[in-house]
Amino acid sequence: MINVTLQNFEAEVVAASATVPVLVDFWAPWCGPCKVIGPLLEKLEVAYNGRFKLVKIDSDQEQQLSQAFGIRSIPTCILMSGGKPVDGFTGALPEGQLKVFLDKHLPSEDELEAQAGAEDAQALLAAGDSQAALNKLHEALSINPGNDDARYDYVKLLIENNLLEDAEAALAPALAAIPRQLRFDALKQFLDAISFAATDARGEWAIEQFDALIASNKRDFETRLAKARVLMVRGDWTASMDELLEIILRDKAWSDAVARKTFVAILELLTPPKPKAAPQAGTKTAGGIELAGKAVAQIDPQAQLVASYRRKLSMALN
Repeated sequence: MINVTLQNFEAEVVAASATVPVLVDFWAPWCGPCKVIGPLLEKLEVAYNGRFKLVKIDSDQEQQLSQAFGIRSIPTCILMSGGKPVDGFTGALPEGQLKVFLDKHLPSEDELEAQAGAEDAQALLAAGDSQAALNKLHEALSINPGNDDARYDYVKLLIENNLLEDAEAALAPALAAIPRQLRFDALKQFLDAISFAATDARGEWAIEQFDALIASNKRDFETRLAKARVLMVRGDWTASMDELLEIILRDKAWSDAVARKTFVAILELLTPPKPKAAPQAGTKTAGGIELAGKAVAQIDPQAQLVASYRRKLSMALN
């Protein structure tokens, strides 16, 4: 349990809630019900073993914080996640009701264990041990099949290691989900391109042979698509998108808009993962607290490339 003031609010509440839910307990020394619920919350913080972080704000001493959250009576508890309030309650609830409130919002122990395994996999992958990373991701999905981030990373890594049948099997549950996530559609497109390049005789052709056919007929969309898929499998992403753009510019709807769908899939595969970060300094939190300082934008060349090709697609479709 941490006592929070205006000075440490950003670090202890806003930034911390980017990685773990933070329960903010507004109280005052003279408040009788506060003395009842306070020890219960401290007990639950220990019992929940890191699933949430408890902080306390003296509403008399920190009136600016109380006003920013619209506190009208105490005790009032606000649950913060990702820098924003997601739920709250007023009054000294009994322990059973407190557990119901927490369980509604907090990740389960299995989910936390699976997420930790997925994060370990990323570290192993960065260290160059892809097999150990695959094992960690497989274990994470066994614990929590609903961890979509782990499933995406697992399927993508299986594809990169040419374990295509395993990738198809691991991808199937995500493709059956409604609504289907775009990133899983992108992986399906990638697998389809690999299958095409492996079975279509043109997949063995040199790029110059594709170009010769296209030069004789600019609207030979089948050959353009074949070339784009081969380039995609070879990892020549920008050349693949450039070829797909040529189809889109000439006929957006050709073959059920397959060129656009493949282009969007490549963009999704190339999009860097979003970093886990607290709200930027110099902005207001959802509670209305002004944070000091200025954010420094980090330039990611990969993100710039994706943004550039998103603009090209938008212009082609207009």
